[in-house]
Amino acid sequence: MLYKDLDVYKKSIDFVVDIYKITESFPESEKFGLVSQLRRAAVSLPSNLAEGSGRNGKKELINFLHIARGSLFEIGTQLEISQRLGFVSQDDYDKLEERRATIQRMMNALIASLRKKGENND
Repeated sequence: MLYKDLDVYKKSIDFVVDIYKITESFPESEKFGLVSQLRRAAVSLPSNLAEGSGRNGKKELINFLHIARGSLFEIGTQLEISQRLGFVSQDDYDKLEERRATIQRMMNALIASLRKKGENND
């Protein structure tokens, strides 16, 4: 499986760009706080998918997908905090949260598919 062909990878890359753009308007005081946290967590999504794809087998890929999925939950929390602090508008929050949830559903489906294929190969 070539990770760059996966829709979840493509959506994750787009999401990273969205996160970078939205955090550009955060206060300078958040440069090493929420901005850094959000950006690192977002970048970890496609990065873990790519790294897992380059490892030995489905089991390791699934492990890296779980790590990426954990980052999605982290991003959800950080976006909520950012919205409550007034760094992100409600409209932007809603759009980003929907994109985050879509990627999460796609990762869940990919994990389930890989597990099912693994069971069929046993």
